[in-house]
Amino acid sequence: MNSAAPMAKEIVLIGGGHAHVHVLVNLALRPLPGMRVTLIARDLATPYSGMLPGVIAGHYRAEQAHIDLERLSAVTGTRLIHAQANGLDRAGKLVLLAGLPPIAYDLVSIDVGIEPSLSPIEGAAAHAIAVKPIGSFLQKIDILIARACAPDGPRRIVAIGGGAGGVELLLSLRTRLIADAHEAGREAGAFSFTLVTDGEILATHNDRVCAAFRRVFAARGMILRENRRVRAITADTVILESGETIAADAVLVTTDAAAPAWFADTGLDLDAKGFLAVGPTLQSTNDSDVFAAGDCAAMVASPREKAGVYAVRAGPPLADGLHRRARGLRPNEWHPQTRHLALISTGERYAIASRGIFKAEGAWLWTLKDWIDRRWMRMYKDTDAMTRWMAGR
Repeated sequence: MNSAAPMAKEIVLIGGGHAHVHVLVNLALRPLPGMRVTLIARDLATPYSGMLPGVIAGHYRAEQAHIDLERLSAVTGTRLIHAQANGLDRAGKLVLLAGLPPIAYDLVSIDVGIEPSLSPIEGAAAHAIAVKPIGSFLQKIDILIARACAPDGPRRIVAIGGGAGGVELLLSLRTRLIADAHEAGREAGAFSFTLVTDGEILATHNDRVCAAFRRVFAARGMILRENRRVRAITADTVILESGETIAADAVLVTTDAAAPAWFADTGLDLDAKGFLAVGPTLQSTNDSDVFAAGDCAAMVASPREKAGVYAVRAGPPLADGLHRRARGLRPNEWHPQTRHLALISTGERYAIASRGIFKAEGAWLWTLKDWIDRRWMRMYKDTDAMTRWMAGR
């Protein structure tokens, strides 16, 4: 590789996802002559998925689980453009924006998350609440919680999807609604909570973890319907393919999500589901000036599940790859571990740990998860400390 190649001057980051917040800080600490970093963000506060269940359960305030991209951009010297990206003109090296002129780039990185995919379930778009994107989901869940405070508010809550996201969501929502009811002197026993999954609960985790969550559901009087596929959702019913029905006042969907539609027009390689295909350097498999990370990307040589832990861990190799590419060097390869420690909360301040065949549980694991999450957030929320880092670099 020719190390004397011209240095890229414009690095454009599309989306304020978990990986990109790390890139902002890392590139600010390692500035290159003539390099400018631009962040294009639809939302000015980026939620941290690891703390989402705690926000719903009432353990955190919403602002504790969000990173202020305006403050982060200001302290890192990043140019911030509040806009929705909707395409790439790769020939002209331009990011296309909705309602604004395009932005030129030398290198571009995409970390925009995923969109809801409700079309496989009839009526879901009209009658269900999709978990993705998280920003709009939190607004909807706040409305649901407020409605549940009314005497005639929703009482029969159904979640569709048996992965960790669906399990944590329903358990956290139960914790919040029951606590609110007790505090207001209302009858908490009127609520019912049902989880429906087309396979087994937590299918990617070991049997002991699955058994532990089945026990948690049973102890809380929650209904678990495994190996049931949902065919349709109406205003007050979830209809299974078997013809069975489940009465529902509110339905939450945590199943498959889709890639943003504009990816299809970029000419970039995509995987079978429409996500950006990247290699081990996190570069597009057919355009070395395009990087991608997080849920919107698919590592085609070593596929990983779409979990927040991989988006977080992609931050350092992504930042290093952009820095090396800007200097005319080949980015290093990143090979994320196939297994990771998952700390899955049960709604209360209690968690179950899962990694391979390992399983443990206890309140101490929730404390550990809380410490890990708060430590990660401090790196991007403590702008005073960041300013001191910049001054001392």
